[in-house]
Amino acid sequence: MSADAKKTLVFIPFPIISHLVSAVDTAKLLADRDDRLSITILIMKRTLDNKISSYTTKSPHPRINFLHLQENKSLASGSMGDKNWALLFAESHRDLARDVVVEMMESQKGRLAGFVLDMFCTPMIDVANELGAPAYIFVPSGSAFLGLLLHLQSLRDDHGKNMKEYEGSDVEISIPTYVHPVPAKVWPVKVFDNETGILECARRYRETRGIIVNTFLEFEPHAISSLSADARIPPVYPVGPLIQGGGEETDENKRKREEIIAWLDKQPHSSVVFLCFGTRGIFHGEQVKEIATALEQSGVRFLWSLRKPPPEGTIEFPGEYENPEQVLPEGFLRNTTGIGKVIGWAPQMAVLSHPAVGGFVSHCGWNSTLESVWCGVPIAAWPLFAEQQTNAFQLVKEFEMAIEIKIDYRKGSGVIVRAGTIENAIRQLMDPENKIRLKVKEVHDKTRAALVEGGSSYNFLGRLLENIMDNTH
Repeated sequence: MSADAKKTLVFIPFPIISHLVSAVDTAKLLADRDDRLSITILIMKRTLDNKISSYTTKSPHPRINFLHLQENKSLASGSMGDKNWALLFAESHRDLARDVVVEMMESQKGRLAGFVLDMFCTPMIDVANELGAPAYIFVPSGSAFLGLLLHLQSLRDDHGKNMKEYEGSDVEISIPTYVHPVPAKVWPVKVFDNETGILECARRYRETRGIIVNTFLEFEPHAISSLSADARIPPVYPVGPLIQGGGEETDENKRKREEIIAWLDKQPHSSVVFLCFGTRGIFHGEQVKEIATALEQSGVRFLWSLRKPPPEGTIEFPGEYENPEQVLPEGFLRNTTGIGKVIGWAPQMAVLSHPAVGGFVSHCGWNSTLESVWCGVPIAAWPLFAEQQTNAFQLVKEFEMAIEIKIDYRKGSGVIVRAGTIENAIRQLMDPENKIRLKVKEVHDKTRAALVEGGSSYNFLGRLLENIMDNTH
């Protein structure tokens, strides 16, 4: 291959581990499909996240390399309190990213094929424009949610609607990517406040060459066809499901994983409900007790990932309890010996793919949603923040493949979901006759097919590659 045939694609993911891993998985898919492509992933540093440093130490592919940008001291991690910190963070790295890419391209003598930018990194579109390269947006969430953002942005910018008016209201509005009207109560809170900049990001998606989404046609057929039919939206490329494996595990986590799997190995098929609420999912005292009561009263076997809230006012990640008894009702661990296990960190994919697991009480983060479908495990939906309420609405109301615990629950709202509600949802979830099991199985059977040669995501990835390779002349 002549040197001039080499083309470089630059990825700029947002430095949150779930966004980063999906972006790297997409980069791997592209590099595997076309050996003329080399990929550089720019890593913006956040003081906070050690997981990112360890994840980006070694390259996942011979033609993918990580390039760490210097830390921008002017934007200390404390400013995450700002409503639009994500946008400010990306903006503050804009010049740095441009200079690094210019220098890299001069030294490589290759050609710049384009930029793949995280959904929160829209300020980097300016860098692509300045360097005369196309920009693509990477959305680690689903396509129905993407449609929600674009529709609300159009309502605000083209029809003069004030999003504040919807906040806290019982309004439901028709959004093209959903079959049913979507209640304002399940929209992400950030859309109600102009200062967060999320609709500003959505406005800029329209300027790009294409939008790559971590989803697949068989899972979101209505949303994907609706986006594709809208001439004001760039081409959408569903290339998922990109499933996040456990990543690099510490020795301590390997030990915990073995212990958890050994416990599951002793449980009957499809008998265990798994409760896990993501990397930031925590509950406080009274709510923890209600969950415990529900589990005990249901009599269902359970594996519960119970995380310790970080100190108030900090932005640290949840931790592990030295002794979970301090937050659980007295006697709970003793009463549930043999049928239940309370853990801290959980190897989620290993648990969901274990035959003993028959249900998943989840916060409905998009990665967890895809993993549940990949493993064929139905969900009881208990969203906490971000776009999780929207995902929960989609699973419960649109797809009828999940049980509702409370789809408009907001973390920090002071609302306590009572034991009776949780118990009832768990019983329904674990009922082998429940029709949601069939729905989940139907989609589960199509997940792997989407990714193999001739599958829908495989074909969309091919179209995306053609588009990228056509850009460089």
